[in-house]
Amino acid sequence: MSNSVVAKRYATALFELAQQHGQTGSIQEEMKELKKAFHDNKDIGELLASPKLSSAKKKEIIANIFKGVNPLVLNALYVLLDAKRMDEAQNVFDEFLGLADGAAGIAEAKVYSTRPLTEQETNALSATFAQKVGKHSLRIENIIDPSLIGGVRLQIGNQIYDSSLSAKLDKLQRKLIGS
Repeated sequence: MSNSVVAKRYATALFELAQQHGQTGSIQEEMKELKKAFHDNKDIGELLASPKLSSAKKKEIIANIFKGVNPLVLNALYVLLDAKRMDEAQNVFDEFLGLADGAAGIAEAKVYSTRPLTEQETNALSATFAQKVGKHSLRIENIIDPSLIGGVRLQIGNQIYDSSLSAKLDKLQRKLIGS
C-alpha cells in the first residue's frame, strides 16, 4: 500500500462504490490487470500526463486502451485524469487492492525460502500465520533466497518471522561472542 493520502481517498471512494454495486471482486481483478498494464507499459502514464493532448483526447485514449473495463473503473480513471492525478493511478490501484484484501480478511505476505514452496507448505504457512495477524488467509509471494541456508523468513506488513538457519546461526554467534 502507498502512503499517498490522495490515492487513499480515490481508492476508498471507488471501493465504496464497488461494494454498493456488489462488484468488489470483479473490480479487484480489473485493478490487478490495470496495475500490471501501467507497470509494464510506462508509456501509458507518460502519454496520459502529456500536456500536448487535450483532456478529451486522453479520455478517448483511455476508452480505446481499456475497452471492456467496468464502467466504475473507467470513470475512476476519468476522474483521475480530470483532477490531473494520473500520476497517482498506481497508488490508487494498490490502495484499492489493499482495501479489498482487508475486507476479505486477506493479508499480503512474502516468504523467503531456499527453494520453491509446495502448495501444501504454502497453505500450512498461510493457515498458521494468518491467525497470528488476525486475518483469514495470506496471499503468499515466495521469494527464493539461498543465503538463508535453510528454514524460512516470513514478512507480513512490517512484521517479520524468521526461522531461517542463517538467523539461528547469527543468534548463536552473538551469544558466543557476547559471553
